[in-house]
Amino acid sequence: MTNTRDLGSNNYLPDLTSSAAVPGLSEAVDLSRDAWGIPHVRAASHLDAFAGLGFAHAQDRLWQMEALLRRGTGRYAEWVGKSALAGDVLARQLDTAGASRRDFALLNDETRAMLEAYARGVNAFIVLGRWPVEYQILDAKPAAWVPWHSIAVMRQIGFLMGSVWWKLWRAAALPIVGVAEISKLRFDDGGDDMLCIPPGAEGERYLAALADLKPGLEALLAARHEQQDAEVAGGSNNWALGPERTASGRPLLAGDPHRLLEMPSMYAQAHLACDDFDAIGLTVPGAPGFPNFGHNGKVAWCVTHAFVDIHDLYIERFDAKVENTRFKGGWKPVQHRAEVIAVRGEDSVAVDVVETHHGPVIAGDPAAGTGLVLRSVQFAVPDTSFDCTLPVLRSSTVHELYEAGREWGLMDHNLVAADTSGRIGNRVRAKLPARSRANGWLPVPGWTGEHEWNGIVAFEDMPCIIDPKEQAIVTANNRVMENGRHYFSTDSMPPHRARRIWQRLAELSKADVKATVEDMASIHRDTVSVVALEFRDRIRTVAVEGPAAALRDRILDWNGDMAAESSAPVAYAALRTALTKLVADESGLRSVADSPYAKVPPGIFGETQIWWTIPQLLRANDTGLLAGATWDEVLAQALVDAAASFPSESWGDVHRTSLRHLLSAIYPDHAPLLDKACARVGGDNDTVFATGYIARLGMRATSAALSRYVFDVGDWDNCSWIVFHGASGHPASPYYDNQNAIWAAGKMVPMLYDWRKIEAGASSHQRLLPS
Repeated sequence: MTNTRDLGSNNYLPDLTSSAAVPGLSEAVDLSRDAWGIPHVRAASHLDAFAGLGFAHAQDRLWQMEALLRRGTGRYAEWVGKSALAGDVLARQLDTAGASRRDFALLNDETRAMLEAYARGVNAFIVLGRWPVEYQILDAKPAAWVPWHSIAVMRQIGFLMGSVWWKLWRAAALPIVGVAEISKLRFDDGGDDMLCIPPGAEGERYLAALADLKPGLEALLAARHEQQDAEVAGGSNNWALGPERTASGRPLLAGDPHRLLEMPSMYAQAHLACDDFDAIGLTVPGAPGFPNFGHNGKVAWCVTHAFVDIHDLYIERFDAKVENTRFKGGWKPVQHRAEVIAVRGEDSVAVDVVETHHGPVIAGDPAAGTGLVLRSVQFAVPDTSFDCTLPVLRSSTVHELYEAGREWGLMDHNLVAADTSGRIGNRVRAKLPARSRANGWLPVPGWTGEHEWNGIVAFEDMPCIIDPKEQAIVTANNRVMENGRHYFSTDSMPPHRARRIWQRLAELSKADVKATVEDMASIHRDTVSVVALEFRDRIRTVAVEGPAAALRDRILDWNGDMAAESSAPVAYAALRTALTKLVADESGLRSVADSPYAKVPPGIFGETQIWWTIPQLLRANDTGLLAGATWDEVLAQALVDAAASFPSESWGDVHRTSLRHLLSAIYPDHAPLLDKACARVGGDNDTVFATGYIARLGMRATSAALSRYVFDVGDWDNCSWIVFHGASGHPASPYYDNQNAIWAAGKMVPMLYDWRKIEAGASSHQRLLPS
């Protein structure tokens, strides 16, 4: 292991100027970096361009790329030890590596050639022998990049996002709260369900009918004898305005992806040009293309997580030898797969993966008779999402872009887009299984045959709208649309951010203002919490005295703005945290972590989950989880508890986070050089300027917008963007955190697209040569 003092050495930084050889190039590739260190790759052909991107990704993010690969395929403990073992076991159970190899073989020739070219670029950097400092810390060498690795990386960044955790949460909570309360434990939706399609419409709140719950209840009760951490991190916003509502007469498209603040970030800015396309946007280190955010000079696109239900959980009944599982009155054979996981500093761990016709067992003990099995579109269904990459980059219109994504299935998105003809649109881009809505609440019985998938919902039946009459689209992980002929989802994130964006857009209309890029950027900076205002109004008549009354009055005098310089947001956060703890205790849901269903990595904690449910319970004056208490009584006690531990600092001080490298917790001696300070931020989980915190862990921000962007569609030199740290993944690089202060202030930097400006202002230039 290298000495800590050596970490800051430039010996580990890549050479950004010397020519380098890349096998397979047809002509030289130009790699320029702008003043922010963002790579701009210019090549003669698309294959040369992807090789150049692979080289640039490896220069900036090689260690991160391999870390993502290892985390996704169950080989991370080999690097970092037993702290990664549980995650590795789950990845082996799901067989991410096998699914990714399977899917690579299904891709068309052009896509396989693209992935091969990208891998050649990565490996050309590796052979230069100047590797990131993390390899020195780990005393490791980088592995050669193989084309299917890119598929595994993309699977990892969307790994089991969404419904699986809410089904596990309710399964773990059922023995605690009982049948009467279980349907209340849905992601708080703000009362009525605000919809993405039609834009801004209010839908009827989706509640479970007894028929929906009964199969899952019966299955869980059958498995009851064996009952003995997933945090919700971030989300995303995006919004679009049609030309009738903009000052320029061109569409505007803006948004931001929210995730955990891991260093390095899961997204990297890049620009890629060739004879086939000229595209700029956010890339995933380890994968070619711009799958989620970008433009190609003709059409711009961005995504939010759609929260449609692509994961099912089944309770299976096994025979005594775990050779068969019960199905439709008979038996179906079970497969066993032996996996051996290497663990740094420990003995290797052998895992017997048990897989039924529905999928692998992820919880429970089949030898005891039952187990919990996961069936997910992300693994069970052959996937050719990467075949969408080139058609997307070649698309010219919103219609063409949506058609290009027809085969996308790696995760579920609202794909919002705008083109130079003035069109705007939103399409749910996902592969959604057709099955009963009863599958959406709890694990269901695997033995009846009544909860099987009946194929995939047709592309033509997936929600889509182009040029809505409102000339506006907003998605913020709120419900896509009401369930109709097809079941789409049970849980979605609260529409508080969506409501606030609609409010801001409505304010522009009331003032008869045509929107500009700066108007869109100002919405990014919005820190008003609509749900905080609900809490404020709810406590107005709660009777308390002394410090608790002073705390209440501070909240009552507040406008709901989670501004960094204000102390009132601290009072609100203290109240909501104290209230969450009380409800977790009164309901017994704090003990949910004891359930085997809550131990599927990264784990489920009752206090975290109930935090999201409380607002709707308050609105409905629903006291079913309060053990006989009233809400006024519990709120009064929460005010007393909050006042007793109320921090005196401003929100920006207590909410302030640090930019923590993935290795710093494992190697704390190196943390001072791996981690960076983060500028103060406002906002919280419910604001457009999203900086989420986990109540049980305190007020420090743990998730936020990884990037923000505004596309001025058609005036491509008037676009802006930002990432939360910088372009580089090297702690010693000047580009490691040079965007952080600008990001924290809610501002952006120019998205350089004109090649003359790029070349005139380049901070470095490099030639990649055929070999």
